[in-house]
Amino acid sequence: MPPDPASPRIHVALVEDDVHFQTAIATAIAASADVQLVSVASTRAQGLQALQAAAADVLLVDLGLPDGSGIDVIQAAHLRWPGCAVMVCTTFGDEAHVLQSIEAGASGYLLKDSAPENMLAEIRSLHGGGSPISPLIARQILTRFRQAPAPARVAQPAERAEEQAQLSSREKQVLELITKGFTADEIARLMQVSVHTVQTYVRRIYVKLKVSSKAEAIYEARNQGLLEG
Repeated sequence: MPPDPASPRIHVALVEDDVHFQTAIATAIAASADVQLVSVASTRAQGLQALQAAAADVLLVDLGLPDGSGIDVIQAAHLRWPGCAVMVCTTFGDEAHVLQSIEAGASGYLLKDSAPENMLAEIRSLHGGGSPISPLIARQILTRFRQAPAPARVAQPAERAEEQAQLSSREKQVLELITKGFTADEIARLMQVSVHTVQTYVRRIYVKLKVSSKAEAIYEARNQGLLEG
């Protein structure tokens, strides 16, 4: 169905560091009569700053930003712009990123394998109450639910404590800073230690949580109740 020219324009905010994808999206939107690009950010910091302006109708967010995770922007937008629909546009198709994005407040999740022109239809769908999801991601989510075990009884505090990884106070501090999107260099400066020391803490965290990436560490730590939110 073609867009109604009498309807208000859909205001879109974009947080994307890939210049080619950013330009393609902007060009497609510029050619549209019912969608308007109101802000463009290339970093996590710029994305968070953009949230200080008037709320957009749709927020498109990449997850792999040069200065941190787009999930931080999604979480902030969920609080700052509660009426804004958020859609992830990324190359990350792993379960950890998908679940974290949805938990943070995203209503759509698209991999960057769709033509920018097709994004207009997805933006309209999201704004209209839909939840555009790439087929690969939808299949992954369905598979996860099919394989999910039956709900177990709620563990008592003493039992839960035994299941948690035992992180030191410094390791927890590093993990919290990683979750907020700080780099190893930034964490080293904040904690007044060397980058090598920060990397040592990160390796210990991975071993204790039995993971091999930052995304997995954040997901597992939240799952164990080691992180807020």
